Amino acid sequence: MKILAAAVVLVSALTSLAPAVAREVRIVPRLDFRPAAPPLPIRVGGRAIQRGTATAPDYQRQWPGSYFETAFKGTAIYLKIGAGDVILHVLVDDHPPMPLVKPREGAYLLDGLPSGPHRVRVEVVTEGQAGPSGFGGFYPVPGTKAMPVRARARQIEFIGDSHTVGYGNTSPGRQCTTDQVWATTDTSQGIAGLIARRYGADYQVNAISGRGVVRNYGGFAADTLPMAYPFVLFDKAQLYSDAGWRPQLIVIALGTNDFSTPLKPGEKWATRDALHADFEASYVRFVQDLRRRNPRAQFVLWATDLAGGEIDAEVRKVVDKLRAAGERRIGYVAVRGLGMTGCDWHPSTADDRTIADAIIKVIDGGRAD
Repeated sequence: MKILAAAVVLVSALTSLAPAVAREVRIVPRLDFRPAAPPLPIRVGGRAIQRGTATAPDYQRQWPGSYFETAFKGTAIYLKIGAGDVILHVLVDDHPPMPLVKPREGAYLLDGLPSGPHRVRVEVVTEGQAGPSGFGGFYPVPGTKAMPVRARARQIEFIGDSHTVGYGNTSPGRQCTTDQVWATTDTSQGIAGLIARRYGADYQVNAISGRGVVRNYGGFAADTLPMAYPFVLFDKAQLYSDAGWRPQLIVIALGTNDFSTPLKPGEKWATRDALHADFEASYVRFVQDLRRRNPRAQFVLWATDLAGGEIDAEVRKVVDKLRAAGERRIGYVAVRGLGMTGCDWHPSTADDRTIADAIIKVIDGGRAD
């Protein structure tokens, strides 16, 4: 994929910011930039480790859907992008995104904005299982005035696998190379992005493609989602802890990778029934552990009708066991009839909308299964 080496210029996406005078809003590499002032205030969405210093931060993140926000009065700021291959979307005042695909490490000037208050958001939209990527914050140009960056009242957490990540959801077809999967994965257009925007919520996407509750896709050896979940990065070097993260809603979709492939010789389950029993008990424990940490949250579990209905049947059993154990704030959504025209038979953005609409119906008080 092409590394960004020249200016990214998008005019039409932001002309409504100043209808009287159209301005050229652009992002221009300034890789030799050296900050002359401290960074602007920042809000981090998703899990990240802050390394570096207060005046030269380096936010390391790896879970999908991470984002960084600042607010200011002025016409321009610098973005400092760290190491790691990413696709970023830069949004100004919630207008359509300006993409940066595999940007080089260094500073980028966002300028051409009309004078006044602005909120800027940098979203990571593709997956990065291979390693973390960095973001170095926002820096003012002369005359810029920092503004408070306020948290949103609502918080939603999404936990899952490739369906939650948005794996290959913008692809025009099902046949994709590894590079094409990476290039066409857009978490912001997936289920999490759609639902979070519907409620104006801050959100986390704690999902990894190919991972299950007790078994990964095809039985491959790697941490399952519950094993990776407690940590900030996939290296498991640091546990995640944030007293400010108290989601009112937790949406979970797991089971596809546990059941979408047959058991192989040498796996720990001798029969499918043994796999079912392990899955059900482990998923129940995982949700109960989430409940202990989030006593006021509403849970919504969902599943597709793939694998001959096995995923749906098993997740229903999990919900029934949780309810039998006393869990009352939990809903279940069975999703059927998806086109699965994304990469490798994954949900497309149209499917993501169907799934999100079904979940939103339950969130808004509709009947859950």
